[in-house]
Amino acid sequence: MTRSPDRDPTLDPRARQLLRTLIARHIRDGEPVGSQTLARHAGLDVSPATIRNILSDLEEIGLLSAPHTSSGRVPTPQGYRVFVDSLLQVRPLPDSEVARLKNELPAGSGTQSLLGSASELVSAMTHFVGVVSVPRREQFAFRHIDFVPLDGKRVMAILVFADNDVQNRIVEPRRVFDPGELERVANYLNVNFAGRPLSEIRSTLLHEMRVAQNEMESLLSHTVELAEQVLAPEVIDRGNDDMVVAGQTRLIGVQDLSDLDRLRDLFEAFARKREILQLLERTVRAPGVRIFIGEETGLAPLEGVSLVTAPYAAGGRVLGVLGVIGPTRMAYDRVIPVVQATAEVLGAALGEDRG
Repeated sequence: MTRSPDRDPTLDPRARQLLRTLIARHIRDGEPVGSQTLARHAGLDVSPATIRNILSDLEEIGLLSAPHTSSGRVPTPQGYRVFVDSLLQVRPLPDSEVARLKNELPAGSGTQSLLGSASELVSAMTHFVGVVSVPRREQFAFRHIDFVPLDGKRVMAILVFADNDVQNRIVEPRRVFDPGELERVANYLNVNFAGRPLSEIRSTLLHEMRVAQNEMESLLSHTVELAEQVLAPEVIDRGNDDMVVAGQTRLIGVQDLSDLDRLRDLFEAFARKREILQLLERTVRAPGVRIFIGEETGLAPLEGVSLVTAPYAAGGRVLGVLGVIGPTRMAYDRVIPVVQATAEVLGAALGEDRG
C-alpha cells in the first residue's frame, strides 16, 4: 500500500494501541467510543483514568474529537490517516474471493464489459460505490482497418481493436482519395501494423516516411495523411465514457452520509464524472493502493468520504484506475484488499484481450 507523506505524530505504544482499538470499534459500531469500552477491549493494563488522559492528548493533537457532551470520542480525518498509514493490518483477499473475481472477469469479455463488471463487483463486495477509469483506445492494439469513401473528401475509417471493440470514425483529409488508394492504405496498415498500439503506429509511419524512397514514398505519404487524423488520440477516444460508476444508491442508507445536501452534492459529482476522473488520474503513476480521506481529495463533494484506489495494468503499462468511494468510517482492512485484487485481476483479463 502506498503511504502518504509522513504526517504521523509521534505516538507511544499505548497511544497507538488505544487509537487503533478506538477506530476499529468506531468503524464496527458507528458510535463514539469511551474509556470504559477501551479499558475492556484495548488489551492494556492501565486504568480508565489513564486512558482518559491519553484520549485527551490524542484529541489535543487533532486525531480524535468529542462530537457531543458524552465522554466518547470519534476519529477525525487526521486520525483515520494515521490509522491507515501506520496502524492498519491488511491481509490479502482470500483465495476463494480471488477465484470469484477471476470467474466474474474472464478474458475475452471485451473491455467495456470487463470495466462494467469490475465496477459492479467492487461495489457489491464493499457495499459502496465502485469507479473505474476507462483506458484510452490508443493504448490498445488494432486488429484490422478499412476505409470507406463518403461524399466530398470525407472518409469513414472502420477500426477493429484487439479486444473486439469496433469504432467508426469520419475524417476529412486535405484531398479526395479514390477507392483504390484507400484500399492500398488499408492493406498496408493491416499487413504491417496489426497487433500494434496506435501511438506506436503513428511514430513508426513518420520514421518510415523520412527514409522511404521511390514507389513507397507515395503510399507512405497517403498512409501518413490518413493516419494522422484517423489514429489521433482525440479522434479515437472522442465520445467514449471516461469512467464507469456503479452502486451510487448504496450510499443512501449509510449512517454517516445521512445529510441530504451532502448526498445531493455527491450524486451531482458522480453525474459530472469529470472531477472524480481527474482525481483518479492523479493516482495512475502511483504503484499500489492510494487512499484519500475527506478533504485530501481536494473536491468539496467528497470531503465527507474516502476514496481507495489502485491502478490496473497490462503488459507493463498502466491502463487506468479502479476505486471505491465510501464513508470515512469504512472497513479499510476489507476494502483495500478488494480494490487491490480486483485491479490485478482486471489488468490480467485486459492484458489477454489487448493482444
